[in-house]
Amino acid sequence: MTSLPSDQDTSGRTVGAEELALLGEVIASGVLNSTRGTQTARFEKAFGALLGHGRSAIACNSGSAAVHTAVAALDLEPGDEVIVSPLTDVGGVAPVLWQGCIPVFADVDPYTLNVTADSVAARITPLTRAVIVTHLFGNPADVTGILEVARRHNLYVLEDCAQAFGAETAGQPVGTLGDLACFSLQQTKHITTGEGGLVCGADAQLVARAHQFVNKARIYSDPEPEHHFLAMNYRMTELQGAVGVAQLEKLPEVVRARREGAARLVAALDGVAGVSVPGPLPGAQHSYWKIPLQVDPAVLDGGGAAFGAGLAERGVGSAPGYQRPAWTWSVIAHQRTFGTSRYPFTLARPEALDYSPQRYPGTLAGRASVVVLPWNERYTTSDIDRIATAIADVAATLRRQ
Repeated sequence: MTSLPSDQDTSGRTVGAEELALLGEVIASGVLNSTRGTQTARFEKAFGALLGHGRSAIACNSGSAAVHTAVAALDLEPGDEVIVSPLTDVGGVAPVLWQGCIPVFADVDPYTLNVTADSVAARITPLTRAVIVTHLFGNPADVTGILEVARRHNLYVLEDCAQAFGAETAGQPVGTLGDLACFSLQQTKHITTGEGGLVCGADAQLVARAHQFVNKARIYSDPEPEHHFLAMNYRMTELQGAVGVAQLEKLPEVVRARREGAARLVAALDGVAGVSVPGPLPGAQHSYWKIPLQVDPAVLDGGGAAFGAGLAERGVGSAPGYQRPAWTWSVIAHQRTFGTSRYPFTLARPEALDYSPQRYPGTLAGRASVVVLPWNERYTTSDIDRIATAIADVAATLRRQ
């Protein structure tokens, strides 16, 4: 049985001559540093223009760095609380700790696995300063509803769009509603520079601070450049910038292909009892980084775990349960941060560190029933039909009598 296209190599990645041509220009110039070159600046300008809505883009060397930069731009105080999703990459949580703040986990909707306005509202305290809204799998969260809640409490809203290039909500691209937005260019994302990230915003003060943070808080136009606050070197190289320029031109076609393929799969699964694909909220558009199947354990015996095993037997890889909840990671559960200090957890309210199961019914139920399919723009109709057949076969095998 032939393998499905994979985003780990050229079978599932849209890279080629265009990237090589721009890389050749960089090598020929001998300027590989973005502070002296032109390609990274070109990439930033093009991405900001693509987002529109007055957004500027700042390139950095990873999606994790993008989130760290966005959190740092807020200039929060140690012990301040930032509401985050428990179903996300560590890069969406660790930056809060690096800035001496406390990640507080909002529960997720058990079907979409996104945080909601209600779940965010339930975690707000006088110490809350910001909310990071993750658009999981490319399916936009209710950022409009979350913004309404946040504004009532004078909170910043950061959008984590790492998985959501090209997604839209409320008539706008994701990344244009919150105060700052973060994108990832890691190997598996819609477009990639291997590693890389982008921070985007419209507020001049936040954008300036984010730009400084990426550049060690140094302003190169100062008569005597110095370092204005504690910051990192998170700069993107010209090599990554060149690849980003070429990749960005391909993004519309990449998103179109992913959507069309997803529509074909969803149509093929119509009528397969016990299996569904969460769709976007009204007025939103999904961009399908991956495809989560929701497996109804009342209909299919064994839920997501059994379903994933059945797919594997048929040559279709998947990730039952997706990520472990963030509160189970050692860095959170055992507070393994800076030496034996446990900082910044030592500043936290006891309630902020309460990870009791009853506080997260949506997270636990959603993980038990979700099976995440890999997805990319290089899947053919035959590939998609093969996946659909495998899903239907497994469902028939597991269906309760």
